[in-house]
Amino acid sequence: MSKEKKFFSKLLSGLSKTRYTVTSRVEELLKLSGSINDELYDELEEILITSDLGVKSTTEIIDKLKSKVKEEKINNPSEVKDVLKGIICDILEESENKPYVKFPMIILVVGVNGVGKTTTIGKLASKFKNEGKKVLLAAGDTFRAAAIDQLSIWGNDIGVDVIKQHEGSDPAAVIYDAMQAAKSRKVDVLICDTAGRLHNKKNLMDELKKINRIIEREYPDSFKETLLVLDAATGQNAVNQAREFKEACDITGIVLTKLDGTAKGGIVVAIKEELGMPIKYIGVGEGIDDLQEFDPSSFVEALFGDVK
Repeated sequence: MSKEKKFFSKLLSGLSKTRYTVTSRVEELLKLSGSINDELYDELEEILITSDLGVKSTTEIIDKLKSKVKEEKINNPSEVKDVLKGIICDILEESENKPYVKFPMIILVVGVNGVGKTTTIGKLASKFKNEGKKVLLAAGDTFRAAAIDQLSIWGNDIGVDVIKQHEGSDPAAVIYDAMQAAKSRKVDVLICDTAGRLHNKKNLMDELKKINRIIEREYPDSFKETLLVLDAATGQNAVNQAREFKEACDITGIVLTKLDGTAKGGIVVAIKEELGMPIKYIGVGEGIDDLQEFDPSSFVEALFGDVK
């Protein structure tokens, strides 16, 4: 099986719960509808909202769908699904950026505790290492000894060094040390963990600002990313977290984890449409290779493609 087919197969499998709640219901609705009318649109709207696409996103999708159906003179309900797929794909592809193009790179990884932040760092490190990049990790979440230990285990497992200090150290000092090490060792990618404190706390904002100031001063030539890790299973709460973090720091992309364990995959659309934040990676399994670069067309096909 080719890498692309294997990739899509993983995606298809990972989105199976969301497919069941969205695609099956949409297909059943279109199959039972004798015509395209307001009742059909109302029921379709309900399916999308309950699949965590969000009220705002769903309203816009339905409005576009009505316009397209009218414009293309579509009368058969069975043709509506392809139009719906096209609209959602357009939303996800709008201003979509491909992940990472410039090295050396510093990636700050932010997010509340429990979303899979440290695991995401380990999987990203493995991905870059497999691509031939020299990778270094920084244990910037110094408020929990467990976070430092967990990152050290990941580093040991994949053969990547971890710069760390003791619990309670200044996170900015850890990341400063990591940057000096990255420069002296000619590292391609430095991935920094940060404290997963509550997103509405001022001290988190201040800490991230301090870290960013140090990066600008000490490593101005590096390409900087700030990735926000969200748990797809939390649904609309993930959108609220993203909104809070967006106010706290300059988020350049989203990593959406645990898509394989939830029926709330529609949250991808809500995040993109409501917040305008690009989804850079999605997690569709527990394996080290199950963190995939987000491809809008593959995602929509896996979500809305014909159910076999």
